[in-house]
Order: sequence, then C-alpha cells, then structure tokens
Amino acid sequence: MDGSFGSASNWLLLCLVVTLGSVASQAEARAFFVFGDSLVDNGNNDYLATTARADSYPYGIDYPTHRPTGRFSNGLNIPDLISESIGMESTLPYLSPQLTGQRLLVGANFASAGIGILNDTGIQFLNIIRIYKQIEYFQQYQQRLSALIGAEQTQQLVNDALVLITLGGNDFVNNYYLVPFSARSRQFSLPDYVVYLISEYRKVLARIYELGARRVLVTGTGPLGLCPCRTSSA
Repeated sequence: MDGSFGSASNWLLLCLVVTLGSVASQAEARAFFVFGDSLVDNGNNDYLATTARADSYPYGIDYPTHRPTGRFSNGLNIPDLISESIGMESTLPYLSPQLTGQRLLVGANFASAGIGILNDTGIQFLNIIRIYKQIEYFQQYQQRLSALIGAEQTQQLVNDALVLITLGGNDFVNNYYLVPFSARSRQFSLPDYVVYLISEYRKVLARIYELGARRVLVTGTGPLGLCPCRTSSA
C-alpha cells in the first residue's frame, strides 16, 4: 500500500484546506484535472488488471452508497472535496466509459494507485498508469474535447482549469524502502535520492505546463511514519 488509507490522507487534507479556501473564494466553477497515485485515484485502477485496487471492503464504507468506488478511502477523497469547493461535480476516472460528451467539460481524473515519479516505482503492481501515461491521456482528453467544443475553447478550458498532482510517497514506500538494499537505495544515498526525485518531478510539471495547465496544486509527500503501509496491495 502507498499510505493512502488513513492518517496520510487526513494529513494531506489538512495541508490543502487553506489553499482550497483561497481557490474556492476566487473561482467560479471550472474544470478540474487530477494526476497522481492512490491518494487521489478515484477508480481508474478498477479498469486495470492489477493488484492495486480498492474494490473490496472496507473501502467505501462511508461513501453515500456504502460500497467500494475505486477510491482508496472510506468515503469521499481529496479530489471530491476540491470539486465541491469549486462548485463542480466530481471528476470521473479517465478510463470510465461514462466520461463522454458534456461530462468531459467537468475535467478528468488520470490518477492511478501505486505509481510514482519514477517509472520503476510500483513495478510489483504491473499494470498501472504511470505518470507519463497519465500525461499522454491528458493529451488524448484534449483531442476528444476539441472534437466536442473546438480547439480554441478546449485550450481556454484547460488554461482556466484547476490541476492537482500528488506524487512521491510511493517512490519511497514502494521503491527506495520496498526491500532491504533495493536497487534505488544502492544507487543513491537518501539525500541524493531526494534531489533526483525533485529533478524528475520538475520534468513532469514542465510537461503538464506545456500542455496548458496553469493553476496547479502540487502536494508534498506526507509523513511516511503515519502510513499504514503494506506491500501486498496499493
């Protein structure tokens, strides 16, 4: 697990409260895009053949339906709360067959449990949507939206949209610290590994910016000591 169920999620929520208050007070309803790992995945992995899934009890026990939704949470997750704050319905997972037509105007959630900044993070989960694949889907989304409302309006919607990206925790839990003497821990000292992750994260953010994102919330990793981590699932 990448620390998505419990204290780490609460910590991230607290860190976003002030920012959300500011965003909500300034903005009318706008599209919302989500990139990242299980802290913000709202169901993409349910459409994949992977062990990194939240499709069984106790996930979803406090959701309105009291059933698992693919969110790594007992109820609403952070993207849901952000959507409420900016006056929009929750974004659908990009892989959801329901994400068509006018629902594209709401935005999309590209997040996938188990992934990290690095491509080798979460390899034990096999079939997950790594960050550059999420970005590829973002490009694909824009093409689909352009067919609906035209290229100019699509660019404006993306420029005005709110973007949340949450990455990094798995690069420690499910990579550097996954096993004693992991490949990355042999390659880097911890301080050097942090510098390397930041440099790679910068490339991710630059690419998202190139694709039109302008209002981007970038979260840090939560305190890893709070994560109820397992390596058997994400």
